[in-house]
Amino acid sequence: MKKLFPIAVMVVFLVAVVLSGCGSGTEQDTETGTSNEAASQTSGETQVGTLEFRANGEDFVRQGFVSKDGWAITFDHVYVTLADVTAYQCETPYDAHKGGKPQAAVEVVRPGTHTVDLAEGGEDAPPILVGKVEDVPVGHYNAISWKMVKAASGPAKGYSLVIMGKAEKDGKTINFAIKNEKEYSYTGGEYVGDERKGIVQEGGTADLEMTFHFDHIFGDAETPADDELNVGAPGFEPFAAIAENGTVDADMAALKEKLSSKDYQKLVDILPTLGHVGEGHCHCEVL
Repeated sequence: MKKLFPIAVMVVFLVAVVLSGCGSGTEQDTETGTSNEAASQTSGETQVGTLEFRANGEDFVRQGFVSKDGWAITFDHVYVTLADVTAYQCETPYDAHKGGKPQAAVEVVRPGTHTVDLAEGGEDAPPILVGKVEDVPVGHYNAISWKMVKAASGPAKGYSLVIMGKAEKDGKTINFAIKNEKEYSYTGGEYVGDERKGIVQEGGTADLEMTFHFDHIFGDAETPADDELNVGAPGFEPFAAIAENGTVDADMAALKEKLSSKDYQKLVDILPTLGHVGEGHCHCEVL
């Protein structure tokens, strides 16, 4: 497990230079679920508000969907473990295609490691609250970064991502648990969606969202077969083919052994693309 930060926040103002890191702290236990704890901050600003960090698996996770190869998939649990979640106020918009660290005048860190279940709640449940930071400087937080790391404890222990559910097709049902032990770092720019996010006003609350697109793994029957999404997605059929007694329970090491080399490589290539900011792409590095 990576070094974890105490539940505290650092708001960093840069005058002539940009900080190269987000500070350091002591280790703490992994949090399972969400946290509403406020954190202290050091700032000379008087105009402050609250910034929330949320994680969203979208309707694909909450409501289920049909894969590109015709499997009706529903999810019981989708655990992601997030660390070093950081928001930025950037004068120059962050370019995810170029990558690198956002050039920011203000950074707000929600330290610690947080395991959340993206499938929690009903079909119309809001995005999951990972945590919030109070007394942050007002302004537009137009970039965000986070790490997806292995959980130290709880139902996702040892994995950065655990996808659990069932898939049905032609009267056949397969229960699955797909586990990923690889770790990633994501950085994205301004949220792309129906509304703007991250605009903190004095005394108000704004939110930033870490969005995860699971149709990238399974594809989407409602999208044309020759669409880039479906061409790059493994689909569910490769997982169905390795089921034993109607069950698939495998991590990446097991999948490397059981899947065809082509399907396994598709999965390896697509996993870094899961993280988004709404519909906005992120730069991803495998840790």
